[in-house]
Amino acid sequence: MASLAKTVVATGASSGLGFELIKQLLAQTQPYKFILGARDTKTTQAAFDSLKYDSSKHSLTIFPLELSNLRTVKAFSQQTLTKLGQDKIDYLMLNAAIATNAEKPGPYGSKWSEPYIVNHLSQHYLIHLLREKLEASQSRIVVVSSGAVRGVTDPSLLESDVKGGSKTERSVYSATKFIQLLGAHWWRRQLQGKCRVVAVSPGLIPGTGLPRGTTMTLPVNHPDAKSVPEGAQSIFRAFTRDDFPEDPDQIFLTSWGEWWSKDVYGLSLDKNLQDKWCPSKDEIEKEEGLAA
Repeated sequence: MASLAKTVVATGASSGLGFELIKQLLAQTQPYKFILGARDTKTTQAAFDSLKYDSSKHSLTIFPLELSNLRTVKAFSQQTLTKLGQDKIDYLMLNAAIATNAEKPGPYGSKWSEPYIVNHLSQHYLIHLLREKLEASQSRIVVVSSGAVRGVTDPSLLESDVKGGSKTERSVYSATKFIQLLGAHWWRRQLQGKCRVVAVSPGLIPGTGLPRGTTMTLPVNHPDAKSVPEGAQSIFRAFTRDDFPEDPDQIFLTSWGEWWSKDVYGLSLDKNLQDKWCPSKDEIEKEEGLAA
């Protein structure tokens, strides 16, 4: 008897770890339906077509998505829901990220920097837009995080660090990934009993395009460095693990396959902080000029 196809909706799957993970899943006997968002749909489609995967088993749809522009997030959500019809979402993978600084003004008139919008706000907004379907599907939401969250030691500085035009010397990447983790905790609380939220670190992966356009360097000879295929496997564990800790706040899966102790990311457990950085759908649309 043929297995039922599992549906994966994903951001950040056009290159690097996301592309590698989809590539690995396309080689499995388990059938998958993929709905992916990408800036350059033509190039992304060509990259997946070159894999010569079994299209009689798997289906792959790519819709335009530019995460620095929340209007495209809204359009992507609408196209995704139309494509799904009555089908459910088994997994929502939020993997897209950039590591640029916040020196430029915010895109499309936003007060926020592009890395904040891409790494957190737009993907937080996407969950809002898909929420009804996610709840009905009892989906698993996989938030691809980073050990860089430990770089935040004073959350009171986050706002000034991630605004457009920020001249901060602190790591904007750490700040935005910390805020993303706040969002994962917030959604875990909002969706408790309906969806499972897992944050996962793929590890230190020098071979991705994350540092593109930045001065960030990831040392290839670092003792903890992992290959892109290994990093993709770390993310896939977040799809399949069911040995969840009893403590519902313990949502972070490490690249070596352990559930991180809460004291490592204790600052992100502040519920008031989570609430502050997780605006409602209406608040986002009003602030970002999307309201009709």
